[in-house]
Amino acid sequence: MPKRKDIKNISKNLLFIFLIFLTISAIFALFSQPFEQEKEISLSQLVKDIEEEKIEKIIVAGNEISITYLDETKAKAKTRKETEIALSDTLLNYGLSEEKINKANIGIEEEGGLLFWLGPLSIIILPLLFFLLFFWLIFRQAKTGAMQAFNFGKAKARLFGAEGQPKEKITFKDVAGLKEAKQELEEIVDFLKNPKKYLKMGAKIPRGVLLMGPPGTGKTLLARAVASEAGVPFFSISGSEFIEMFVGVGSSRVRDLFSTAKKQQPSIIFIDELDAIGRVRGAGIGGGHDEREQTLNQILVEMDGFEKEATTLVFAATNRPDVLDPALLRPGRFDRRVVLDLPDIGDREQILKIHCRGKPLSLNVNMREVAERTPGFSGADLANVANEAAILAARKNKHQVFQEEFLDSIEKVLLGPERKSHILSEKEKKMAAYHEAGHALVSALIPGTEPVRKVSIVARGMAAGYTLKMPTEEKRLKTKSEFLAEMAVLLGGYIAEKLKFKEISTGASNDLERASELARKLVKEYGMSALGPISFGEKEELVFLGREISEQRNYSEKVATQIDKEIAKFIKNAESTAQKLLSKNKKLLEKIAKTLIKKETIERQEFEMLVKPLKSIKPVKIKPAKKIKKVKTKKKK
Repeated sequence: MPKRKDIKNISKNLLFIFLIFLTISAIFALFSQPFEQEKEISLSQLVKDIEEEKIEKIIVAGNEISITYLDETKAKAKTRKETEIALSDTLLNYGLSEEKINKANIGIEEEGGLLFWLGPLSIIILPLLFFLLFFWLIFRQAKTGAMQAFNFGKAKARLFGAEGQPKEKITFKDVAGLKEAKQELEEIVDFLKNPKKYLKMGAKIPRGVLLMGPPGTGKTLLARAVASEAGVPFFSISGSEFIEMFVGVGSSRVRDLFSTAKKQQPSIIFIDELDAIGRVRGAGIGGGHDEREQTLNQILVEMDGFEKEATTLVFAATNRPDVLDPALLRPGRFDRRVVLDLPDIGDREQILKIHCRGKPLSLNVNMREVAERTPGFSGADLANVANEAAILAARKNKHQVFQEEFLDSIEKVLLGPERKSHILSEKEKKMAAYHEAGHALVSALIPGTEPVRKVSIVARGMAAGYTLKMPTEEKRLKTKSEFLAEMAVLLGGYIAEKLKFKEISTGASNDLERASELARKLVKEYGMSALGPISFGEKEELVFLGREISEQRNYSEKVATQIDKEIAKFIKNAESTAQKLLSKNKKLLEKIAKTLIKKETIERQEFEMLVKPLKSIKPVKIKPAKKIKKVKTKKKK
């Protein structure tokens, strides 16, 4: 696609050509206007008009005669006289008296001047000038394109923090949470400010810092904070910007980037999405001559060539450190790895406060509650929550952002906007109500599950209804019993439909998919089945597609049969658990479903009041899947 600068130049040239056409038209109009107004008369008519004293004056220029009449319009006419004969002699020959001729006020002008020559020449010169200008503009554009071709090898890094550049101060105070990551980077800042302090001790600062973490956790923000804290130029470029369709452009841009950064050292080079060019070599389609691999080789060479006293550091960010080439991660290159985790509840509260700066908040806004309701949200997600809350408040013509907007924005970010226009039929509404009531009731009956925060049958995004659960505490690890409980909750909607309507709908398709995927992970990845602590299958990634799309089997067909049986047993066990719980509490299921049909949404307090009798019921224990006999394989002789 053409760049904005190129489009601007083309628009400027088109405007210039339009102005030239306008000027030519004006010149032609200027010269043609007098001739259009003058009419040509015969010499005898002139004699007649002089005889009748209608003439104010006559101007003779060579053989051309210009006549101005005495009437109110001051009309003009023209004629020609005989060559080498004076006009007065001609008029005398026509029989006019000298008295009449004198009254005509005849004046003589020399033939020539600017207008005399410019009129005829403009017909030839102006088109010629136009074509010359047109070809000049074409050659100028071609020259610009040729210069851009030579600029392919220049790095397109954005520069922050240098003199003359717009400064946007981002400090560690603007980065909430990430305490350990900030501690790791504080000594980098200290080195950039006082390099001699470390060099005297014979210490070498890490040349490369790799920021690893899920998307939206603040990798780019943290790198810019380091540059702002140290007060050094910050060159930011994406990994994909190195690659072009021309061979050698990527490595040329790498050389140019490192050369420019070294001239302004101390400085920081930041490469975002490093996995775009830093993937394991030798697995691509192009082989050893692949353009991406050549770019990676050049990065390795440049990072290895830093002098001991060099103060140019390389920061890189990726959310796929597992696919990076080992040569990038060896000591001397990216030898310091900083892991950025998703924020916990305290960090989420601080992040929300940062993103709510400049927003008029109501006194009833409780950021702690918002943080509690957003487990698993990244910093970017929380920024989106704060922004959506402000948009919702503005849409309602409020002057402040209230707690209600924050809670609505969480659901909007999680599931999508409300689709109130998506009206369900009575039957569909009833099925959705029993489906969501089944999820909520099974979750309330099984101990150890997360408490239900909200149940709704108002469509949001792609979901016709939803059940939101809120964890009581932050969890990094999950046990087998928790996984089994989650599977039972997922199948709660499926079983509720089956119990009430004696048939099932397509509404449970996503629940079944998630339950099956969870059962498969329990068997193949987590070693929580009767097959024992074994991991089955090797994931194989096709580099040119960039995703894990295939799995290589490292087990036999007999073991595959056992895996399928184990997965089926987990699903059957979860189905049986949900069936027993809902069958015993069928009246309570009816009560929750009817309340949902009437109100469409049930909040946590109201739901807890509905299931209050359950406190006297004995907690239900989930039975694990039965162990199966291991198949003994005969040894070959």
